[in-house]
Amino acid sequence: MNLQKMFEMQKVLDDRIIKEKGLEGQDLLPNLILALQVELAECANEWRGFKHWSNDREPRNHCKLCQLIETPHICQNPLLEEYVDCLHFILSIGNRLGWNDTDTIDDVVAQHLISEKGFGTAKTFSCLLSIAYGFHFSNVEKRTYISLFTTFFELGSNLGFKWEQIEAAYMDKNAVNHQRQQEGY
Repeated sequence: MNLQKMFEMQKVLDDRIIKEKGLEGQDLLPNLILALQVELAECANEWRGFKHWSNDREPRNHCKLCQLIETPHICQNPLLEEYVDCLHFILSIGNRLGWNDTDTIDDVVAQHLISEKGFGTAKTFSCLLSIAYGFHFSNVEKRTYISLFTTFFELGSNLGFKWEQIEAAYMDKNAVNHQRQQEGY
């Protein structure tokens, strides 16, 4: 996965949004953190595994059309889409704080490769939400951001996503987000 390229793509999108929406000079970090928190919760909701009270605990990893028709169509993976939405905001936060440099990216990848926490998926979601909620109550530290990012990649592994799959889905969603801006989203 080429994180540097993804940081750069996210910066282009964020800069476009800031310019087109007239947001220059505004502190958007609180909005980005809240958006990440919301997207993490939406991703957990698509995963559904924590809903021990429900008989419907299977992840939403295929589109509803797949269940209804056999006709070929473009199939969406709602769980992967929510996961990638989270990635957009993690990248935006890193760009905003200047943590999009090679050293930080190397730290994220190295930490991910050596620090499997071994948590189940529910605990990994909870850990991510705890880190993201903590961003509001203290200064965001680089090591905390790296911990968030590495735990996020662990979540992706727990959900069964491969690096290439995540990157491809990010590229697709980035293009969709540019199209939405073009259409006045």
